[in-house]
Amino acid sequence: MLDQRYRPGRRRVLAGLSALALAAALPPVRPLRAQEVADGDLPEPVPFSFDWLTEEMRAAAAREPVTAAPLEGFFADLHYDDYHRIQFRRDRMRWAEPEADSRFRLNAFHVGWLYNEPVQMHEVVDGQAVPMQFTTADFAYGELNEDTPTALELPGVAGFRLLNALNRADHFDELAAFLGASYFRALGRGNRYGLSARGLAVNTGISGSEEFPRFSDFWIERPLPGSDSITLHAALRSASVTGAFRFVVAPGEDTVMEVTARLFIREDIEQIGIAPLTSMYLFGGADPGEFFDFRPAVHDSEALVITTADGGTLFRALANPPRLASSYIGAQSPRSFGLVQRDRAFESYLDAQAHYELRPSLVVEPIGDWGRGTVRLLEIPSDLEANDNIVAYWIPDAPARAGDEIELSYRLHWGMTPPGSASSEHARILRTRVGEGGVSGVETDTGGQKFVIDFEGGLIAELDGEADVVPAVSAQRGEITEVVLSKVEGENIWRLVIEAEGEPGGSVELSARLTGFGRDLSETWLYQWVIA
Repeated sequence: MLDQRYRPGRRRVLAGLSALALAAALPPVRPLRAQEVADGDLPEPVPFSFDWLTEEMRAAAAREPVTAAPLEGFFADLHYDDYHRIQFRRDRMRWAEPEADSRFRLNAFHVGWLYNEPVQMHEVVDGQAVPMQFTTADFAYGELNEDTPTALELPGVAGFRLLNALNRADHFDELAAFLGASYFRALGRGNRYGLSARGLAVNTGISGSEEFPRFSDFWIERPLPGSDSITLHAALRSASVTGAFRFVVAPGEDTVMEVTARLFIREDIEQIGIAPLTSMYLFGGADPGEFFDFRPAVHDSEALVITTADGGTLFRALANPPRLASSYIGAQSPRSFGLVQRDRAFESYLDAQAHYELRPSLVVEPIGDWGRGTVRLLEIPSDLEANDNIVAYWIPDAPARAGDEIELSYRLHWGMTPPGSASSEHARILRTRVGEGGVSGVETDTGGQKFVIDFEGGLIAELDGEADVVPAVSAQRGEITEVVLSKVEGENIWRLVIEAEGEPGGSVELSARLTGFGRDLSETWLYQWVIA
């Protein structure tokens, strides 16, 4: 069956249904035929390099996009139940032979069902590429086994998994998976699959249709014996853009992907999203909603965190709004941004199956100066935890026009507490809670809302409650009616309580931080209160 830890959410399903294979096939590599394997008549390797791929994608951007050939026969007839019975056979893992001395394994996701645009795979050894072909013999089909053609060559795959001895030296765990459009996921040590990244976002959440660029072809360098990293390359295709991507993946406590993206704009793009992240927030302390659920919180990520060029930290608590909500946070050359899961206590979620406390945080670290731009956060109303309703990405100030070429590099840090997920110098935001405005325990109808933010660590942990710590609080499109700051007795926690009011149907942008002694003492808390 399909690994339920990598179950496609709503946005990945939409990508599977909507993304088009919109470019010509890449010459000269061709699929490896099952009969050729049987006869030992292997195709000749061809030279491959990232620069070669770059030139191919530059040339593809100058041509009209074309659609991929549809699946036929057995592969086209697979439905939901059929697909979820299919499992890659562990004895068919690539690079598992002892002489390979590889710290990585690879298997594939079967083509079919939603994944009806085959992805081509190639293995690169010493700069030479050979197609990496999969057949029905590589998969177990459950109840479909009797009806499955023997050793039938797949026309391609839906995507692939990488495995590594990430948590135990004697067992290969999943490390990363690329599946659907340009979506991919990875794990740090002790993590379970949660949020996703994408190669590129095109016109997401704006007027008109969103494009879902897809990785149509992969070239994976066979890991050298004993190597601690693996390098792979991908061709990205869409109606308005093509791209060449390189990923260098290093597993560990925090798994790090160093990404180089070379983009070629075919048509003007209204909004291009660099290093897009996709996650899920259903409910939690910052937005409890109206869910009748035994669990205190359900989310893969709880905040967008941005580290500014001067080392400040912005903490934007996530919410599940009553209508589509969008926040634009301007930044000049940010050090990092990402979607994080800070609360690591099982008691905060109480989910013995999903284990949301183990979902990775994902932080984007730009390499080089990205200049001026904006981090956009999109929050989509949702009533199901299977829906990926949170999107964040970087928008460069410079427009993406036909004929433009863009090259950017960045690192993706996946893990429990990757660098950039919290401030290392200032008091951190421990939690956000919201409730009805007014005095607790007294019946009121102020129309306002109360926000409770707890800060922990940094310099304020050493101060008593009489210290000269001052809250700096502001609101846009709303009014602050009360602000109270105090140190929690018996704890090294400072609590800031804000009461605010706004117009029905509007939205209020709130900001708060602690200051004192001529400096900022805490991260900056941000929140968008969308009023029903």
